[in-house]
Amino acid sequence: MSDDASAPHLDLRIRKQALVLEDIHHDGGPAPDTPQRKLAMVSVIANPFAGRFVPDILPFVEVLKPLGRAMAERMVDMLGGDPGAVQGYGKGAIAGANGELEHAALWHEPGGWGMRAVLGTARAIVPSTKKLGGPGTRLDVPVTHVNASYVRSHYDAMEVGLNDAPRADELAVILVMTTGGRVHARVGGLRAEDISAHDGLR
Repeated sequence: MSDDASAPHLDLRIRKQALVLEDIHHDGGPAPDTPQRKLAMVSVIANPFAGRFVPDILPFVEVLKPLGRAMAERMVDMLGGDPGAVQGYGKGAIAGANGELEHAALWHEPGGWGMRAVLGTARAIVPSTKKLGGPGTRLDVPVTHVNASYVRSHYDAMEVGLNDAPRADELAVILVMTTGGRVHARVGGLRAEDISAHDGLR
């Protein structure tokens, strides 16, 4: 890191973390034998680049990687401890008012890498979204099947947000995992049990 006194200090400073678990028993139709579970985890961290333009922000990716893995491990534990039970995933980030959209984009690799490392065999790209916003901002985090992006039953989302985050100089980084597709999925397409190509798509 530069010796310039104005250079950002790239340490990880967590203000708070939150987990939100939903058990979906039905969506107006017959209840499945096993409810779908959706779990989101949010970490609210200081944004070292807030309030100024910093050309080289990539070093912060390496700082964030342990956080991504630790969040994924905690989520799997909360879902029963079996990585194989996780069928869907997604990620997202919200940058506070003094940040940039590109600061939120720093979460792409740490969030996706963390979940892939913990789940072991996940092949599909981790869907993602990002935005700028203040405290109380909500983010619809997209979800797809962990092994094949074309599994239509697992196209889903989870709305995530905290009443006091992100503050202007913060980032809220988010992971989402699900244990199944939509509870009444019936619009056709590739079924999870028919995944065959093992290319992350089909």
